[in-house]
Amino acid sequence: MERDAQRVMRVERMGRVAYGPMLALQEQRHAQVATGTADDTLFLLEHEPVVTLGRNARSENVLLPAELLRKRGVEVFPTGRGGDVTYHGPGQVVGYPIVALVEHERDIKRYVSCLEESMIRT
Repeated sequence: MERDAQRVMRVERMGRVAYGPMLALQEQRHAQVATGTADDTLFLLEHEPVVTLGRNARSENVLLPAELLRKRGVEVFPTGRGGDVTYHGPGQVVGYPIVALVEHERDIKRYVSCLEESMIRT
């Protein structure tokens, strides 16, 4: 897709989605956006109950044993992202932006500030 001053962001409301399939969809869309074959995208959704474990996850920050979480219907999902332990579940709106940042837009603090403002206004 040709990128110009009038950029398009596709917003997809996904409903409730399990973490694994959503991660796969994000990776697929990232490849498409990076190659210019898809517009920037914002996925809005809720996750089925899941505890994600980032690269820096510490076991003492998971408050229940993994087996007990699974018995209660909470998936435990190791991820390649940074960070520690995060819970996602029904009623919690999650936004996953997949955006091609051009060279002059790579001010991460500005990007996060704009993203935060956009989510608040949404």
